Parts: sequence; C-alpha cells; structure tokens
Amino acid sequence: MFKAKQIYIKRLVIYMEYSPKKMTEELNKENFNFKKKFGQNFIVDKNIIHSIISKSNIDKDTLVIEIGPGAGSLTTELNKVSGHVLAYEIDKTLKPVLEKHNLNNTTIIYEDFLKRNVEDDLKKYNYKKTYVVANLPYYITTPIIIKLIEDKLNIDKIVVMVQKEVGDRFKAKPNTKEYNSLSIFLNYYYTVEKLLDVSKNVFIPKPNVDSIVIAFTKKENKVKVDNEQIFFKLVRDSFKQKRKTLKNNLKGYNLEKVEEVLKSHNLDLTVRAEALPIEIFAEIANNLNK
Repeated sequence: MFKAKQIYIKRLVIYMEYSPKKMTEELNKENFNFKKKFGQNFIVDKNIIHSIISKSNIDKDTLVIEIGPGAGSLTTELNKVSGHVLAYEIDKTLKPVLEKHNLNNTTIIYEDFLKRNVEDDLKKYNYKKTYVVANLPYYITTPIIIKLIEDKLNIDKIVVMVQKEVGDRFKAKPNTKEYNSLSIFLNYYYTVEKLLDVSKNVFIPKPNVDSIVIAFTKKENKVKVDNEQIFFKLVRDSFKQKRKTLKNNLKGYNLEKVEEVLKSHNLDLTVRAEALPIEIFAEIANNLNK
C-alpha cells in the first residue's frame, strides 16, 4: 500500500511539474505567443514524455533528431538519455525559452527543417544509431516523414506523435478505409506500429483532435522491387480514384501483365487497390519492368 502511494505521489509531482498553468507562466515570462502558422501545441504531461522515451529504446549510442522542440519538454528528457540531440526549431522566438533548460547535450538549429540540408548536418556526428523522436506539427507531418525518407538519411527508427487520423493512415493495412498509397510507401521502408494513444488534453493550447505515437522501424529486408520508380508510380496510379478498380485506374498500363500477377493470387482486374498488400504491388511492378 505504501509503495503504491509513493508511486501515485511521484506521478502527481511529475504531472504538476509540467502542468498547463506552469508552462503558460514560463512562456508568458518570455512574452511568447503561440503561432497558429507553425501548428504549435506543446505537450505538458511528463508521464507521456517518459513513455515515449521508454518505448523508443534510446541509449548513449543514439543520435536523436527532434523536429519542433517547442518549449523543450521532450527535448529535456531526450537530452538526458541520448548520445546527442540535434533539434530543429523554425520559431526563433522560442530561443530564450529553450535556453532556460540545461541542454548541455543538445544542438538546436533555428531553421525550417524542410528546407535544411540535414545530410550535411549529420556529417558532424558519429553514432551507431540515428533516431527521429518528435511531436510533429500536424500541418506538415507527412512532408517531414517523406523528407526523412527521400533524403536517404539512413534513419534507423522514427518515433513521432501525430494527429490520430494521420497516424491511422500511416499504419493502415489492406482492406481498411485508411489504407492508401502513402501506407504502402511507408511500409516499403519501415515496419509501422502504434505505441500509444495521447489525449488532446495534455497539450497547450489544446488541439481539436487526439494524437497517437507511431514508430517506424527500418526494415532490414525490404520487399523485392526491381525498379522503385515503376513501383511507386504504379502504387500512386492504382489509388488515383480509390473507389475504382485497377482496370479503370491503370488504363495506360500493360493490363495483360497486371492481370497475369493478379490471377496467380486468384484475383482479377476488377479488384480495388485497397485490397492489395505491398507484396502484390511489388510483383506487378516487377512484371511490368520485364
């Protein structure tokens, strides 16, 4: 009983330490104003932060990239457990807020991550693993994820908090309404899984929707694709009009080659893209590349 009470008190203290009131007071001291154009929603529940850290499996051999540190609540904890934190913050008015933390193990670059040459930044560091851990601004979540992949940054794991609806699309499986071309694009590079749900009540200002934390773990053995350009174009075109069949969406393709693969899986051209797993798309793309 006594131990349980201690744990409860400890959790209460942690929550109070990051209460909305306290964070608001700290931000007001620096005359900080939330900017809607940057999609700023700062997390104030340290229990959620500790859960993210724990599930990310960060250690001193890990370089962590954080995008949008905001008021520094997640950054502070990443600073303690990682080899180093490389953070990108677009809002320069947050500099005095972040400088109040003891971030002796963190480098903050006050620039737009989407416009930054991150590959050059990473050349300064030499760690066994590179992770991205961040509470991403809702309005640019997908562009950030795509940049991480297309810039070929050799990221081992991505752990990000995103809008629940967006996260559902990221981790969607075939034959679900959320499954789309982006689901396949991400699944090609990473194993995608949900780590935890996050209530909208743990942010200031409070957003209109709940969030989830998603983990993307780099695949050691990707599905075999002979030509990625053909593969990704095929996937995009297949979902061009989601409610239409492959026969309608792929009119400019060699449908005989498409159907050849489908028949081997007891399917035909009347199937919709949402019914096909990544492996079948890969087979079709490889057959079109012959």
